[in-house]
Amino acid sequence: VMHGAIEFFRACRDANIKPIIGVEAYETAWGRPMGGRDPQLDRENYHLLLLARNMTGYRNLLKIASHSQTDGYYYKPRVDHEYLAAHAEGIIASTGCLGAEVPQLLYQGKEREAYERLGWYVDVFGKENFFIELQEHSIPELVTVNKTLVPWAEKFGLNLVATNDVHYVREQDGGPHDVLLCVQTGVTIDQPNRMRMTDGSYFLKSRAQMEATFRPFIDLPASAFEHSLRIAEMCEIDLEDPTYHLPDLPIPEGYTYETYLRHLTEEGLKRLYGARATDSEVQERKERELRIIHEMGFDIYYLIVADLCDFARSRNIWWNVRGSGAGSLVAYCTGITGIDPLKNNLIFERFLNPGRVTMPDFDLDYPDDQREEMIRYTVEKYGEDQVAQIATFNRMKAKAAVRDVGRAQGIELAKVDYIAKLIPGIPGKPVTIQDCLTEGHEFYSQELVDLYAKEAWVKTLLD
Repeated sequence: VMHGAIEFFRACRDANIKPIIGVEAYETAWGRPMGGRDPQLDRENYHLLLLARNMTGYRNLLKIASHSQTDGYYYKPRVDHEYLAAHAEGIIASTGCLGAEVPQLLYQGKEREAYERLGWYVDVFGKENFFIELQEHSIPELVTVNKTLVPWAEKFGLNLVATNDVHYVREQDGGPHDVLLCVQTGVTIDQPNRMRMTDGSYFLKSRAQMEATFRPFIDLPASAFEHSLRIAEMCEIDLEDPTYHLPDLPIPEGYTYETYLRHLTEEGLKRLYGARATDSEVQERKERELRIIHEMGFDIYYLIVADLCDFARSRNIWWNVRGSGAGSLVAYCTGITGIDPLKNNLIFERFLNPGRVTMPDFDLDYPDDQREEMIRYTVEKYGEDQVAQIATFNRMKAKAAVRDVGRAQGIELAKVDYIAKLIPGIPGKPVTIQDCLTEGHEFYSQELVDLYAKEAWVKTLLD
């Protein structure tokens, strides 16, 4: 998935770090289509590292990720070789980890097939954009694979790149990461045959640490440790596109989006205010809103939302508008809201004003049993490629994290519950464990501090 790309890009920009956007995709077996659902042929898949070299590559990554979900999902979202080849422009790739195709074929003793497949990747991505990737994590099979890949790099004229399979940032994060694995897989940390990393080496290493990691197993040229920087320098993308891309909306001939929104607003004014429609207060508010809406480029957005509300009304589908959009007179006049903002002294600028840097949004709530009808109408009206459902991401907050970690550590439920209840749960206001341990903070808990200092299991749990 590419869910975190924008947030990651902005966080890197704010920290003065160059962002590299990529995805570890799942790839079908050779010759198998992404739509294949044969349990014998399509259950297993390969890992595939793809990085966006430029904006063309970024858009291709989006297509690959989306297509894998909509057309290639079978236990995992998968891309096949044909689709990958058609969308390889602007992408940097590598032979990948031990779970990737070429290393897996080598691991299975299929050296000739691995060699041929490596040639295919080179043809698809080009020598400049394809790297022989080497990893070392105390896995015997990796040593064998690496010793084959190094001479193949010379045969194909490819660059080596030594990498680490990074799952957490700092070496000391290995313990918490192991607990998270237990939370994810629903087991306790003391179970002997559970999923776990092979060792504590899956952190972001320095160059010196990387050289020390490989030295006992294979002699690599210095360039193998430099090419990760070269790849970073090759990647140049900019996701700060200030343009909002909205679908087209059919409107009556002779109108623009601006004039049609004005027409609907003025018709609504007459219907809702009658003789008061010409009052200076009403006219001034109408003109101010229409001017700001147009200057910020949101005429079409209002028209689209009004269209959705018109359809809901025609189908007797109840809806409700949440948030500051209720302060818009234009929204009231076009049938989006049912609240008179003038009568209720609501402020339009809370919803939309020239100083706002993000796009406004009307939060429309529909009954669960009629939601699909609204989605179907939207897709049919505007096109499947113009409509998307936006995911909501749940984050592990302090109170829930304590309960999950306590369960993974095998601590008695009543004890964990007692600790969790010392952490307040404030809707819309995240509370951290550190808040509760910091004297003077509004969520400070002396009892939690005392338990943290006296009880080893509490310290382990909270740490």
